[in-house]
Amino acid sequence: MKKKPKYIWAIPIIALVLILGGLFIYKQSNIEKISYGDFLEQVEAGNVEEVTLDGTAKMQLRLKDNENKLYITDNPRNPELKEFLLKKDIPVEEASSAGTGSIIQGILMLGLFLVVFRYASKKITSQTSGNLMGLNVKEVESHKAKRFSFSDVAGNEEAKEEVQDIIDFLQKPEKYVRYGARMPRGIIFYGPPGTGKTLMAKAIAGEAGVPFFSVSGSDFVQMYVGVGASRVRELFESARKAGKAVIFIDEIDALGKKRSAGIAGGNDERDQTLNALLTEMSGFKDNEGIIVIAATNRLDILDEALLRPGRFDRHIEIGLPDVHGRAYILKLHGKNKPLSDSVDLNKLAKQTVYFSGAMLENLLNEAAITAAKRNAKKIGWGDIDKAFYKVIAGSEKKDRSTILQIEREVTAYHEAGHALITKLIAPNNTVSKVTIIPSTKGAGGFSMNIPPDKMYHTKKEMEAQIMISLGGRIAEELIFGENNITTGASNDIEKATKIIKDYVTKYGMSKKIGLLNMEVLFNNDSQGHLEEILISECSSHMERLYYETKELMIENKYFLNAIAEALLAQETINEEELNAIMDGTFQPKQDTPEQLESNNPIKLKPVIETL
Repeated sequence: MKKKPKYIWAIPIIALVLILGGLFIYKQSNIEKISYGDFLEQVEAGNVEEVTLDGTAKMQLRLKDNENKLYITDNPRNPELKEFLLKKDIPVEEASSAGTGSIIQGILMLGLFLVVFRYASKKITSQTSGNLMGLNVKEVESHKAKRFSFSDVAGNEEAKEEVQDIIDFLQKPEKYVRYGARMPRGIIFYGPPGTGKTLMAKAIAGEAGVPFFSVSGSDFVQMYVGVGASRVRELFESARKAGKAVIFIDEIDALGKKRSAGIAGGNDERDQTLNALLTEMSGFKDNEGIIVIAATNRLDILDEALLRPGRFDRHIEIGLPDVHGRAYILKLHGKNKPLSDSVDLNKLAKQTVYFSGAMLENLLNEAAITAAKRNAKKIGWGDIDKAFYKVIAGSEKKDRSTILQIEREVTAYHEAGHALITKLIAPNNTVSKVTIIPSTKGAGGFSMNIPPDKMYHTKKEMEAQIMISLGGRIAEELIFGENNITTGASNDIEKATKIIKDYVTKYGMSKKIGLLNMEVLFNNDSQGHLEEILISECSSHMERLYYETKELMIENKYFLNAIAEALLAQETINEEELNAIMDGTFQPKQDTPEQLESNNPIKLKPVIETL
């Protein structure tokens, strides 16, 4: 059966509007305006054929020498005018105030309104029923044309291995039916932001060769009750029409948070939408060929009904990449960039511990932008170094003329304290960069302390991390006095407090508290006097580590001064230069032209011997 044209209903309306419009234009072109004086002259001459009066300010007339042409003139609205014209044997016709022109204009407006109304109603209908939350047929087809595969997803080899059977199931379901196996209804990818959960879902659809429907959890949640549930049903109906498919719901925590048990304690619309999702997933036929993949950064806040077997059967962590994963990600994003021979991506991978895939992509992109700004032929290590600083701390502050010399010295000793303690108690850590260049985000400087990739952290390593965080404040106190410590250690104290809290309350590393998890034991209820005990225990451990760090720094005061002086001389030192300082072979760089031209040139000053 031949399909009816989409807008055939509009043809007669458009034709009518064009015909009436043409008649109106023709009639308007056949009308001539004359003055009221000329009209009276024509009356006296007996040349007026007829006159048409209405309630408007104009009147129409025809002349005997040209009866096919209409003339208009001013209407004085004089009651005696009609009697005057009749006495002259001139026929007078009285018409209503709504002339033909007004009627035609009204018809045109009505026709235009009907066209606009019909188009708008069609648009709304297509968006609510035919168009699935912004995912149209073209988008699905584009995923078919350009498929993602596991070669486009770097790292997370364990996650790839866990979903291989899903891909095999989608491709060859009969293989598993022989064993009575049922395809998992759903998979939840969880992990930190930017680790590639969406890419992994696309790769599964690409490897299996099935359509990929991608929506966000927030697309379902609306202020109108019932809209979200309806959209869920439409989503699954469209997937069933496609046969085998992958449905990806990003940020499912916007939809699937734990439901409140109290009366009116939850969100009715969200609960209805979640119930609709659960019902649709339970309604899958075995081996129907539809898999639902959800992604979240907060697995702990999801409703238990979502996480049970038969709904989201598998929970797969998409974690931060290890050193090999980071190297592969960097090579993947760097293959289309003109990298200099001096850029060692394996070395960069070792320096980017705890970087997600998105952060690594952003790092290379910022380096490419920096190289483009200076019109370089290739992206050099200096560009990557600047991009690294920007990703970690923000852009470098260009105008540093307002920074006082004493502030530079405080910053230099603060960062030197971090670097020194790292070298003394955590030799396996890499201190890739120490700088006192302030950033636009408010940082006065930073020490890039990179721990090795590890699955677990020992008690000694946690204590070492606390001591490294305290090193900056201790250096300030030793050099400038207890009354001249600054607010620059606020972030360090925050980090140390979080570690010591977990040390005492979560990991059972305090002998006084013992092997108890306080958060589980008291379930965030009011702890009363126990809070004082926990604060006292945390404070006791923090004080012990503080004095241990202080004694260690006093014993190595020579190296503290040497690192600080190197920072004051050249503002930034790298790992090789820091090692040279510790070995006693460091030679400071000469002042650069930029430093000599600045308002605050860097000068070597005598080592402060106040310890």
